Amino acid sequence: MALDIVPITLAEANEFVKRNHRHHGKVIGHKFSIAVADVETSKIVGVAIVGRPVSRFLDDGWTLEVNRLCTDGTRNACSMLYAAAWRAARAMGYKRVITYILETENGTSLRAAGWKCIGQAGGLRWTGKRKPEVDLYPAQMKLRYEISLEG
Repeated sequence: MALDIVPITLAEANEFVKRNHRHHGKVIGHKFSIAVADVETSKIVGVAIVGRPVSRFLDDGWTLEVNRLCTDGTRNACSMLYAAAWRAARAMGYKRVITYILETENGTSLRAAGWKCIGQAGGLRWTGKRKPEVDLYPAQMKLRYEISLEG
């Protein structure tokens, strides 16, 4: 199947996430969203929603975060979206893009797109004043991946 990167609105990307993501829902805002589509049918098979880093410590004005990446399982869609997110962020002047995956996920698509695993990040659950009443995602450690101009 031939794939192509195509534009998508935040509302459309959130709807795709709502229908297809295993453990996350929509996001409130973004810097940009992109999609990958089957060239023959124009069917959207994956989306990436990119915004400011959730961690205020990483929100330095030069860094973006892939807040959601979701596909229907189409081969190579994830790595295409991660690579396209980095190209778009670079074109906008950003120097680094980060994302998080669950420790049980293998990160193959990220590595295929040139991203590097930085290591464990965060905890099992949100803590402090912003802690949701109900867990919004599985209680697992996360791994932070990044790609940057520094390589």
